[in-house]
Amino acid sequence: MATTQQAPQHNEGSTSLRVRIQKFGTAMSNMIMPNIPALIAWGLLTALFIDVGWLPNEELASMVGPAIHYLLPILIGATGGRMIYGDRGAVVGAFATMGVIAGSDWLIAQTNADALEAWLAAGKPEADFSELGQVHMFIGAMIMGPLAAWVMKKLDSLWDGKVKAGFEMLVNMFSAGIIAFAMALVGFLALAPLVNELMDGLSNVVEYLVDNNLLPLTSLLIEPAKVFFLNNAINHGVLTPLGLSEAAESGKSVLFLLEANPGPGLGLLLAFTFFGKGIAKATAPGAAIIHFFGGIHEIYFPYVLMKPKLLIAMVAGGMTGVALNVAFDVGLRAPAAPGSIFAVYAQTAKDSYVGVTIAVFGSALVTFIVAALLLKTDKGDDGDLAAATAQMEANKGKKSSVASALTGAGGTGPINRIIFACDAGMGSSAMGASVLRKKIKDAGFGEVSVTNLAIANLKDDVDLVVTHEDLTARAEQRTPSAAHVSVENFMNSPRYDEIVELVRERNGGGAASSSASGGGAHAATPAEPATDASDGGADLLPEGALLLDVGKESRDAAITRAGELLVAAGAADQAYADAMHTREESVSTYMGNLLAIPHGTNDAKSGVSRTAITFVRYAEPIDWKGKEVRFVIGIASAGNEHLKLLAKIATIFTDPDQVARLEAATTEAEVREILGALQPAQ
Repeated sequence: MATTQQAPQHNEGSTSLRVRIQKFGTAMSNMIMPNIPALIAWGLLTALFIDVGWLPNEELASMVGPAIHYLLPILIGATGGRMIYGDRGAVVGAFATMGVIAGSDWLIAQTNADALEAWLAAGKPEADFSELGQVHMFIGAMIMGPLAAWVMKKLDSLWDGKVKAGFEMLVNMFSAGIIAFAMALVGFLALAPLVNELMDGLSNVVEYLVDNNLLPLTSLLIEPAKVFFLNNAINHGVLTPLGLSEAAESGKSVLFLLEANPGPGLGLLLAFTFFGKGIAKATAPGAAIIHFFGGIHEIYFPYVLMKPKLLIAMVAGGMTGVALNVAFDVGLRAPAAPGSIFAVYAQTAKDSYVGVTIAVFGSALVTFIVAALLLKTDKGDDGDLAAATAQMEANKGKKSSVASALTGAGGTGPINRIIFACDAGMGSSAMGASVLRKKIKDAGFGEVSVTNLAIANLKDDVDLVVTHEDLTARAEQRTPSAAHVSVENFMNSPRYDEIVELVRERNGGGAASSSASGGGAHAATPAEPATDASDGGADLLPEGALLLDVGKESRDAAITRAGELLVAAGAADQAYADAMHTREESVSTYMGNLLAIPHGTNDAKSGVSRTAITFVRYAEPIDWKGKEVRFVIGIASAGNEHLKLLAKIATIFTDPDQVARLEAATTEAEVREILGALQPAQ
């Protein structure tokens, strides 16, 4: 009987669960991390002014209690609300959080009263009665803040567009106030009892682990969770709230050190430094510095993912650190974020410096010994650090800002999105993007996106950024995860061919093309005349805006002339024309091949009334900051309709034959024929 072999089924259950836990942890982290400065400030208050602090001061210490009990949870609730629904959600979330805090306090007061009554009824002296402590509503804030904002957002959507003109502010204000009031009641009556019970349960679990010397076992969960970016749910969802409550009562908490200890990561990277191989050995010393002093723990994750058995070393070191912290009864006053040794010492309690130091370096030593043994006895290959970095980024769900420290700028993954960035995102970048796009497409990589953008609008979600050499530093600040390429001119830079080769190396496939490797000398046919406004616009080069054989003048005079022509054409105001000089001061608009395209700054675009260009040909080349220019095309852009036009200009000016035709033209009509799509309106 024939049998049918079933294809192996991919088990997505564990992946889906991991992603859900990761998203939950990210949400917790996004509420806590922006408020770390407030936690640091609170830690300084406790370090200095409580009765066991460095400078005891009863008056100043009076801020400690209200800050942790009211201010910090409300800040977290507001941050959670803002994540969901902006400032409107932040206000509603903050007020609703106050309901949870008040509800918790009322329940504890009632419990205290009942407990005291039972205590006295048993004939015990009131002086011996120990009051129940407060529950600090960090978990309540992380629930109520986003929940209240979500309710507000959903209700707003019900009457969106249905409110009569003139009543919008009234409806917005009163609806938010009513929802804030209602959600505060929900927090007081429903959420506070649940969170109190949850905090009691979690506190009992931690107390049990400490009393039975089992707290080091948490490393069995925390260390693997860190590598797969699942630790935020544990750290910010459980350890931080519990640690803050414990620190408020005793001045410190060991829970802050369970995940933040930089010792195990240091030990691992030192083991690779001495006993690793290849790129892992070469990059480990730099990674150790970033990890230990910079507090960026994720930089060591690829080393573990490359050789998963090293988790044994990480767990061993983590357990050692926790055991030493417990043995020396140490703790931090507040979370150490990022997990740098400097941040750890900044939050270390007054009596804990020696114990914390021993725990950090003790855990590093144990991890180093175990990892070194595993590396020395490893009979497998050297491992692929680049692939491990890519796996780490997949686990994280986005590019890693420290991946460049391991595998070079921009990592080694495929290049799918290229951004050509300039100051305004209007002219220079559009021209450069057009040239590069053609080269990429001709090389057989039509799926690679090549677009232009203003530097101010860059986000760290691209693979490669191309900028003028004067702007690269600014672009790198906004997109640290991307590869960066600097060019001197935009029309015929040899770096474009290098980018094509990089795409071929990263993406594989493609096809060799003479246009892709011709250094910009590939012949091109003139652009066809536009048939409608969407294809460049019929009046983008109006009558009177095209001048031939103008006498020699300075660069500044040429920019002024281009601006005056745009103003005369009714395309822009004088403020925009003045901003063309400002734009030139930041970075040159020289494109290459005798062309410059002066235009205004991004901030000045409000002075543009319609899209238009001007064209000036000079009888002799003029000096453009050390470059020769004969053609000056001024640009005013009200939107994006000029992009196809710039693409056609780029096609013309990358073709030496077409540039020669423009130089030899004797009439305006002949120039317009060469330019094709730039015909004026009839």
